[in-house]
Amino acid sequence: MIDKSQITGLILAGGRGSRMGGVDKGLQPYRGMPLALHILMRLAPQVDRVLINANRNLSAYESFGVPVWPDTDGDYAGPLAGFLAGLERCETPYLVSVPCDTPIFPEDLVERLAHALEAEDAELAMARSPDEGAPGRPGPQPQPVFCLMRATLMQSLLAFVHGGGRKIDVWTARQRCAMVDFDDPAAFANANTLAELRELEARRV
Repeated sequence: MIDKSQITGLILAGGRGSRMGGVDKGLQPYRGMPLALHILMRLAPQVDRVLINANRNLSAYESFGVPVWPDTDGDYAGPLAGFLAGLERCETPYLVSVPCDTPIFPEDLVERLAHALEAEDAELAMARSPDEGAPGRPGPQPQPVFCLMRATLMQSLLAFVHGGGRKIDVWTARQRCAMVDFDDPAAFANANTLAELRELEARRV
């Protein structure tokens, strides 16, 4: 079994927050604390160490007490740029990513991803949640930003990004990927707008 001491956690907080009016999503208040701090507190017990990928308000994120790294290219290139920033600083054999806007993700997320990655001899393991009846999206939904990957994938990702690749599902499809099904769709509920954040805050957990 892959021990948590072999895994670095990466919080993805480097987006523009466009659908939230351009605010820094990870710093928005949720139940009295910034969203990203909730993520940190939930992720830290599951891994050996945590990094944050952010592209603005770096000192605010640094106040959480963990290293903060921006994207290498600085043009808000999306989750893959965050993956790359994490892999470049990862000192463990594995890196697991979680987004900054999903504060009630499973507390056994990393354990289950690690079990699947090892059992299937995969290069990465990705969470998958039940269908919530979204139009045009039947069946279980992959959650590619909830991803455990081998640190050796850095060269593959670097070549993909430098070749102009931006779509996360295109890159992950090129790797040996283990899918891990979780039963509760609410665990992966995220906030893309301020209204969704307030709805998420009102949920009972």
